[in-house]
Amino acid sequence: MPTSRGADLRRAVTTWGSYSWGYADVGADIYVALGLVVGAAMGAANVAFAFAGIVYVCIGLAYTELASTYPVAGGGQFFVTRALGDFIGFIAGWAVLLDFTVDIAIFAWATIAYLSLLVPWLANHAPIRFVGVLFVTAFLTVLNIVGVRQSSKLNELVAGIDILNETFILVCGFMLAWKPQMLIHTMSFHWPRTNELFLGVSLAIISFVGLESISQAAEETQRPSRVIPRTSVALILTILIFALAYSNLVLGMPNIEGQPAYQYLGSSDNNDKAVALLAAHLPLVGNLLKWYVPIIGALLVMISSNSGVYGASRIAYSMGKLQLLPSWFQITNTKTRTPVGTILFFSGIAALVLVAAYLQGPHAFDFLGDLYAFGAALSYTLVFVALITLRFTDKEAPRRFKMPWNIRLTIAGKKGDVAITSVIGFLGILSILIFTLFTHPTGRIAGPSWVIFGILFFMIYRARTKKPVFSSLRRNWVKHHQQTLANAGELEMLDEYNAALKGKSR
Repeated sequence: MPTSRGADLRRAVTTWGSYSWGYADVGADIYVALGLVVGAAMGAANVAFAFAGIVYVCIGLAYTELASTYPVAGGGQFFVTRALGDFIGFIAGWAVLLDFTVDIAIFAWATIAYLSLLVPWLANHAPIRFVGVLFVTAFLTVLNIVGVRQSSKLNELVAGIDILNETFILVCGFMLAWKPQMLIHTMSFHWPRTNELFLGVSLAIISFVGLESISQAAEETQRPSRVIPRTSVALILTILIFALAYSNLVLGMPNIEGQPAYQYLGSSDNNDKAVALLAAHLPLVGNLLKWYVPIIGALLVMISSNSGVYGASRIAYSMGKLQLLPSWFQITNTKTRTPVGTILFFSGIAALVLVAAYLQGPHAFDFLGDLYAFGAALSYTLVFVALITLRFTDKEAPRRFKMPWNIRLTIAGKKGDVAITSVIGFLGILSILIFTLFTHPTGRIAGPSWVIFGILFFMIYRARTKKPVFSSLRRNWVKHHQQTLANAGELEMLDEYNAALKGKSR
């Protein structure tokens, strides 16, 4: 198979394609997070979603600013490397790689879980179900090897259908089943203990993981400075509304099969297919919804798993170009322009994660959720630090979008703007990271272990290739940014950047 070392990725992602990449990941999160969160936070599930939602808005605004300013593959990993150096950049990238690898696994698992509502023997025969999960992973691996254009088309179709579907479920739910007095009763009499609320908050962030996908596609997006702010803001609003609405709907619904709705949907038997079960138990329309919602849910979580395959390969591709990983990870096929070997590598790791989850028995889905929450919280924490730093160290880079509520500060002799929203986001996601370490048994052990293993791998790789381990390679970031803007067709931003550089040198 012909390959090319370090070849540029093809710009084939349009405005709707960019939105659907993000929605494919974030939009599907409610399908897996709803059951986990209501099972943990109980009567405070809406509070958990609200807290995570505030943090998510800040995360979304941060990624919008950074991805439209630096439209390259790599997302948060690149931003952190650019701001804080190679070592911290590697840790950020390695954490995101955990997140996207688990993304492949958890959504492939959920794909078969939703299909099992229509094909019961999938639920009753664990080995057959597991084979189905592996088949989904293999199918998406092949799809991404073929190329991003084909992968993006699948996302666009399913995302459009699901937005209509989720909206329809909510409208029917609030009109036919929701009762405000039930919401008040559930919150009053089923309020969780403090550690359970913290667990719910740390799981609720799962509902909002995925904006990274838009920044991953920045190097393959046409006119990113215009496209990314539009798609990101639209996505932020869409997902925030869905998450808050679904959590309040569950808490205000009557009992399901003799149990409070949150308890039924949050049980280990049902938490991996909660949205479809909720729809099936709605009055009047439930008998119709129970036949097609599992199919739509399965398709959406499948393309979210697809986003995991895509995201992991693009992060590793970027890390290879920056020499944070061996150069093998940036080799692309000359025909498809996709990093074939990298795709196969991380899909293989996802398969190993699935084996580990399968061995957990009935707690497999909780195991995957623990891993997913840790990687997201760690990487997002470092991204906020990077954004604040770049405001001071790279003021000349044109920013078509900036996080709001800025104040002018001087730090270490350098002047720059600090967005109050970035400080709020940093404190919020840092608290969620702490909640994750305290309340997730698996995440507390496996997450840090993954980071430690990665650091050891990084140290060995850099030492064997005679590169500095704790300091950064010398890079011409100015030239890199000029080339990035030129490749993206952002000629106005390039002229503005060059003018700012001349003004600085005078």
